[in-house]
Amino acid sequence: MAEFDQRRMHANAQVRAGQVRTAEVDEGLRAHMLRVYNYMSAALAITGVVAYAAAASGIYYSIAQTPLIWVVMLAPLGLVFFLSARIHKMSAAAAQTTFWVYSALMGLSLSYVFLAYTGESVVTTFFITAAAFGSLSLYGYTTKRDLSGMGSFMMMGLFGIIIASVVNIFLGSSALHFAISVIGVLVFAGLTAWDTQDIKNMYFEGDQADTGTKKAVMGALRLYLDFINMFLFMLQFFGNRE
Repeated sequence: MAEFDQRRMHANAQVRAGQVRTAEVDEGLRAHMLRVYNYMSAALAITGVVAYAAAASGIYYSIAQTPLIWVVMLAPLGLVFFLSARIHKMSAAAAQTTFWVYSALMGLSLSYVFLAYTGESVVTTFFITAAAFGSLSLYGYTTKRDLSGMGSFMMMGLFGIIIASVVNIFLGSSALHFAISVIGVLVFAGLTAWDTQDIKNMYFEGDQADTGTKKAVMGALRLYLDFINMFLFMLQFFGNRE
């Protein structure tokens, strides 16, 4: 009888230890995801401020009259590839700095939004995008369903959008442009949920602080791109041109 009680006490102790460990992992995961969202939100704020300032001051218009506009448009893309390829060799501070520089360059390249659309429609579209993004990201974080299959399908859709957009540069078809916008919203909606789940799954409680920070930066970059692209596609529907 005494031996049975000891075994039961030992089993109970293991259960309690497992519960404590699970609670610690959950707390660490929540802190990690909060850091990802904070980085993403800060990057969006930088982008918005730079975009508005460059449009209001006339800086973007001046640049648009020169060949420098190609540098402004292509620099963010180049920096994304650079950050993705080199982040493992960077320090956490360098990765963060690169991300902030990228968000500022993205703001400069998106200044045309404030020149092409009314301020009211830009703000309205932003909040619609924020509501949709928040719901989709919450779904990706809480769902028990494996979204990896959907993520692969959405990536195929993304490549299809890129190819169709290039083709439409030469065709100039309004119908194709509308179709691209609709599919674009759907693709980045799916990517938001998948990226959130993938960022959550990449969390490891044993990561060193430097590694954890770089994972947060890359996670923030992925969600930032989902948000920006969803916003731009939604602007095709909700934006009123000047």
